[in-house]
Amino acid sequence: MWDIILDSLLDTAKLIPFLLLTYIVMEYLEHRAGAATVRLVRRGGKWGPVIGAAVGVVPQCGFSAAAASLYAGRVITLGTLIAIFLSTSDEMLPILISAKASPILIAQILGIKVVMGMAAGFCIDLFGRGKQQEQEHIHELCEHDHCHCGEEGILKSALLHTLQIAGFILVINFVLNLLLEQVGADTMSQWIWNRPVIGELLSGAVGLIPNCASSVAITQLYLEGAMDFGAMMSGLMANTGVGLLVLCRSNRHGRENLKIIGLLYGISVLGGLIAGLLPIA
Repeated sequence: MWDIILDSLLDTAKLIPFLLLTYIVMEYLEHRAGAATVRLVRRGGKWGPVIGAAVGVVPQCGFSAAAASLYAGRVITLGTLIAIFLSTSDEMLPILISAKASPILIAQILGIKVVMGMAAGFCIDLFGRGKQQEQEHIHELCEHDHCHCGEEGILKSALLHTLQIAGFILVINFVLNLLLEQVGADTMSQWIWNRPVIGELLSGAVGLIPNCASSVAITQLYLEGAMDFGAMMSGLMANTGVGLLVLCRSNRHGRENLKIIGLLYGISVLGGLIAGLLPIA
């Protein structure tokens, strides 16, 4: 047990410097470009899904939450909202970078999320009601439950991010190391996460959990070989940070919110199944 604890601590400690550096860059981007990004999406018009998917993949704290509020005020279309939700990376990108994942792999993951977001957004606006309503009274907000953007300063906020995500990674590493010790790597690889269709369905459901812990767990499971690529993509596309939480809080149409969640889940599972068939580096 002590060996498992020590291995988990060492594995997590190795990631902390890379996490901190990545979050410093992310906080800088948020402070410099956050408001401008929201304005760009608001003015996107029929190109909203393209702009939303492209800027949604950039790691900006709380962008999905701001998009949910903009949709609640009918400032952006449903297609733009879904495009942003599908492309949002939450904590996936910092973890991949800190784990020294292949740049080609990272580019492929981000590319798939952007393309899926654009395609889904365009289809939704084309076949649905994609018109914006002139209700620009909405207040732009960032309610990311683990960052409190702009309140702490770049360095302090980045450090808080790093410590919290490192805590999640430590717990996940401990559980995985314990399972590897007790069950074995070969047995774990045959578990439900790596089974066709079932893995995508389950991972997509986990991704819907409105918390950064879900994207941390999904990414870490993939890096440890306990989840295949298609299942990971399903979970990451369904994950919106706290975007869904803000949507349910700010949009008073409960039935509509359920339809949006169902739509996001279905597209994410389908996208994961398609991604699982692609030749990935």
